[in-house]
Amino acid sequence: MKIDKITSTPVWVGTRNQLLVKIDTDEGIYGWGESGLSGREKAVMGALDHFAEFLIGRNPMAIGALWQELYRSQYFEGGRVLLAAMSAIDLALYDIKGKALGVPVYELLGGAHRTHIPTFASTSAPPGEEMIEQAQSLMQAGWKAMRLSPAFHGSRQKHDGVYEPRESIPETAKWCVRAREELGDEVVLGIDYHHRLNVAETASFCHRMPTGTLDFLEEPIRDETPSAYQALRRMVDVPFAIGEEFASKWQFLPYIEGDLHQYNRIDVCNVGGLTEAMKVAGWSEAHYVDMMPHNPLGPICTAATIHFAAAVPNFSWLETRASPAESLGFDDQEIFPMQPKLDGAVYQVNDAPGLGVEVNEAALRKQEFRFWEAPHLKRPDGSVTNW
Repeated sequence: MKIDKITSTPVWVGTRNQLLVKIDTDEGIYGWGESGLSGREKAVMGALDHFAEFLIGRNPMAIGALWQELYRSQYFEGGRVLLAAMSAIDLALYDIKGKALGVPVYELLGGAHRTHIPTFASTSAPPGEEMIEQAQSLMQAGWKAMRLSPAFHGSRQKHDGVYEPRESIPETAKWCVRAREELGDEVVLGIDYHHRLNVAETASFCHRMPTGTLDFLEEPIRDETPSAYQALRRMVDVPFAIGEEFASKWQFLPYIEGDLHQYNRIDVCNVGGLTEAMKVAGWSEAHYVDMMPHNPLGPICTAATIHFAAAVPNFSWLETRASPAESLGFDDQEIFPMQPKLDGAVYQVNDAPGLGVEVNEAALRKQEFRFWEAPHLKRPDGSVTNW
């Protein structure tokens, strides 16, 4: 069997673009992958075009060797653009291999540890009564873990295009405390600050809440400087959930080895696919860090992450964006006639060969790429701040 063709298709599905990658072989078996670098799809497509030049004609079953060749056969190795492209290729190759052997991908990763995959859901309403009501509804629907909404996030900014962390902190902390009071002690509560704070602001946020209010704090600051997280770790006692932006095991290295975080928000569509994700998971197990995968994309990402979650022992929850609290449309039924479906608050692990996702390419061709740029936020003084 040889790789015959690599096709990348960026399309708008629901509320964002998905970059889908199909790898065809000369035996008619094909695989699907997905890239995770949202908002920079054209850059990833350029990398995919480069990789296709030497992947055509190669053996798709040699997944590990191809990964090494993609990474090492260039002077400027690594980086988020290249690893996002490698991730999509890696997932598609696993899909091909599973189909060729007639087994689900998790069997290629060592077999399943669990029969179903617990998820965490996110509230979509800003901090307030509606957020509490959404959280209560999620609990009634079976969710035992959830992520709350920070104040003035996304389209809910207090002022158009202006974001001031110090305005968000007291409002968010107040409603996190209220949520714990209303929801009780049994539910797992976390919040994602989307790396919009600095060290001092994060400490101020955590210190405004009684110990035990939050079970995890996701991405409070940017990840470029591990020592900043080390300083923050000494200042607050809330478990950290980070890593969705990490591209390769080397970016995880200082965080795992330094015991700086407790949950790995690994993204199989960014880190280098399942090949790299399994290495990070084993390393994390040795440091008692649980995998809590990032899953904000489409059904291909979800399916691949379910296989990953099934195959690792150190797993907590998988992110889902298909709960009753969110209507994002990423799982379009016409485009993805075969895809994972939530069963209450869990995904069942099934035995379909490969990833277990099918794409209606005729429906896919009806969609189009829409240029999208994340909001360029500024502080009240006019300076640029993090999205």
